[in-house]
Amino acid sequence: MNRAINAGVLALAHQGRLSGTSVLVDGPALDDHDLDALSRAGLQLGLHLNFTEALGQTGVCMPLGAFIRAALLRQLPVDRLRAGVQAQWQRFEALFGRAPDYIDGHQHVHQLPVVRDVLLQGLPRGVSGRPWIRDTGRPRTAGLPLRSRTKAWVIAVLGATGLRHRARSLGYRQNPGFLGVYDFKGGVSAYQRCMAAWLAQARDGDVLMCHPALGAQPDDPLSAQRQAEYQVLAGVHMQHWLDTHHLMIDRAESRIPEHLHEP
Repeated sequence: MNRAINAGVLALAHQGRLSGTSVLVDGPALDDHDLDALSRAGLQLGLHLNFTEALGQTGVCMPLGAFIRAALLRQLPVDRLRAGVQAQWQRFEALFGRAPDYIDGHQHVHQLPVVRDVLLQGLPRGVSGRPWIRDTGRPRTAGLPLRSRTKAWVIAVLGATGLRHRARSLGYRQNPGFLGVYDFKGGVSAYQRCMAAWLAQARDGDVLMCHPALGAQPDDPLSAQRQAEYQVLAGVHMQHWLDTHHLMIDRAESRIPEHLHEP
């Protein structure tokens, strides 16, 4: 998305505070220097499917609200959607010389009706453990403000169950729990409170989504909060919480279970 985000990801990777990062393959800040650094960072690399941010990509692109409505009404153009998925997958392979370790979506579009079917129909089958697919369902929300709890459950309701059933039927792995959803407000103090709550309830294999950036980006409306996230993720409190709850940030794909059971 921008160089400040790239810098934040690379710095946190060097510090051992990230397990992976999702790549917006048509983003404007993918240059050779950052790509080389990312390839050497030892992170899992995911394909961040994008159909709502206009970056000149192939296929469908529309504002998030319109995209969600079209998906729920099954009115998305399947051929253009398929072309977009294929183009972004191929772009990832061209950039990194391999398939992604996992798949998620910008603004969680990968889980929506129609999108999830097109996506799963086009993924390689029979490849053990790759890619796994992010599940936004089963959000861990204890101790969070009501607004953040509501947002997490709304995201899940928009398509997590449908994606899970379809992915499981085809043998794709998913994370058992999801953390990191909040209202992008409140600076360092608010994000510290959220992080403490998330880590207190994290379980093996869970995904904790974050959005850090190192440095200001004037054209990014979330720039200040991204910088706040970076400060918390890079700070001493983060290691204290990890130690307190006996957690480790694991870059191994084996942490994503082969089989999940309904609670």
